[in-house]
Amino acid sequence: MLDGFHILTLTHRDAPLEALAHAIVPGENTADTLEQLKSAMGWEELLYLATCNRATYVFYTQEPVSAQLPGMVLQHIRPELSETTVMETAARMRLLHGNEAVTHLLEVAASMDSLVVGEREIIRQLRQAYDQCKSWQLTGDHLRLLMGFTIETAKEIYTHTGIGRKALSVVALAFGEMQKTGLRPNARILLVGAGETNSLYAKFLVKAGYRNVTVFNRTFAKAEALAATHQWRALSLDELAFYSEGFDALVVCTGATSAIITPELYQQLLAGETDKKVVVDLSIPHNVARETTQQFPMTYIEIEGLKETANQNLAYREQEREKAAGLIQERIYAFRDRWHERQVERALAHIPEEVKAVKERALNEVYGREFSQLDPQAQELVLRMLGYMEKKCVAIPIKAAKEVALRGRKQRKQVSLPA
Repeated sequence: MLDGFHILTLTHRDAPLEALAHAIVPGENTADTLEQLKSAMGWEELLYLATCNRATYVFYTQEPVSAQLPGMVLQHIRPELSETTVMETAARMRLLHGNEAVTHLLEVAASMDSLVVGEREIIRQLRQAYDQCKSWQLTGDHLRLLMGFTIETAKEIYTHTGIGRKALSVVALAFGEMQKTGLRPNARILLVGAGETNSLYAKFLVKAGYRNVTVFNRTFAKAEALAATHQWRALSLDELAFYSEGFDALVVCTGATSAIITPELYQQLLAGETDKKVVVDLSIPHNVARETTQQFPMTYIEIEGLKETANQNLAYREQEREKAAGLIQERIYAFRDRWHERQVERALAHIPEEVKAVKERALNEVYGREFSQLDPQAQELVLRMLGYMEKKCVAIPIKAAKEVALRGRKQRKQVSLPA
């Protein structure tokens, strides 16, 4: 029933990440390349998804699919590759058909096949890829149906399993630990460093509603850019030694190869305050000197202390992954039914127009003379009667088809139930 769905893919599970580039369509003229690929392979529909850890071609065709397809696709999209590279890359690619292909796409959308299990970014990427391919007129009704069902299933998995719960990233875990200290939204936060890590941390701060944040960075322009985005204050890293307004939380991550938050500097930053502070050190090596953590009262959050939590969370997600796999197997049956019903709808789509054409022919040709001789009231009655019969004639086969489909679903459910 689902034999027309196929997937050709290369992921982080199949090859080193640097090898993925061989299966990705070059950025120039992507739409034209994919249109030519679809035409050359004789596919009816095509969805192309490329991320940092996968290149996936989802296509629909009722024609036989050659086992040599991986090499053929690579030669088409990357003609500059050597024969050896094509052969090596093609050997790593997976070619999936029917139920197996649909199952894989559901697993991708549910982040079960991701580099980091449970990260929801893949849903956005998949939607974006579909919208792009749709705008290029590469997709059609089959992939539209599959895509809608895929997103629906992914949402159900995230709702009914814990696959996306319990953070794995160091930044998310560190922020979660900081939140446990009970910092209020008006807390004074010093963000030392404006690199990638602290920029990500800043997003968590914004989402949680923290407004009183001062950003320090060696390159003032980067501090200013990060601060301006969220209406915070920016200062040069050189000004940190003269900062005397106190703080409630200190978040540090710079490229320094030695500790920059010494006991002397920390004492200066306290500005005479003696209460317990929150210090988050996301640097490797640590930017907060060990002597500082020992001499002052603080809740100290650092990478090493978060690793065990990350491992526990990963184990939890893997356990939930098994639940998600079971849910997907159940959902495959639902997609079969939905796909079958859609094919029935498409097969019967011509009926309303044909019935209408029969009615028009009866009025204008077969009984045209007799109809024209009727008085206006009689004509109105005939039109009403024919309109009623038209609706009924359209509804009868559709209703019958739905009843057949419903009986089929019930029979499949009975067969699938354990004895």
